[in-house]
Amino acid sequence: MMRTIETELVDLERMYWTAIQEKDAVVALQLSHDRCVVTGAQGASPVDAGSFREIMDAAPWILDDFELKDVQVRLVSEDVAIVAYKVRESLIVEGRPLSLEAADSSTWIRTNGRWRCAQHVMA
Repeated sequence: MMRTIETELVDLERMYWTAIQEKDAVVALQLSHDRCVVTGAQGASPVDAGSFREIMDAAPWILDDFELKDVQVRLVSEDVAIVAYKVRESLIVEGRPLSLEAADSSTWIRTNGRWRCAQHVMA
């Protein structure tokens, strides 16, 4: 059975979250575009390989669990897609448990047959 592009993208988004949960910079970087842009409460920042590793190593939090809900995938073109969803996160921040719900989205670009995240927006 052939996977649809939408299914592939949702699986990649979950893999990205799992890499963050496991603080696996290698996998996260494999899924990221060369200079991924991350946007959230802190502003917008381009994240290259070196800064990505630093961010993951220095993070004062642990992602215990996550759940993506109401996932929407929109193919903008054959090689550009947006994945948007609600996310429930269970974290440990500076030793204290924290649960939150947010709406996130990622822009994925396919280059040489491989999808990579070019932008992630946390809201």
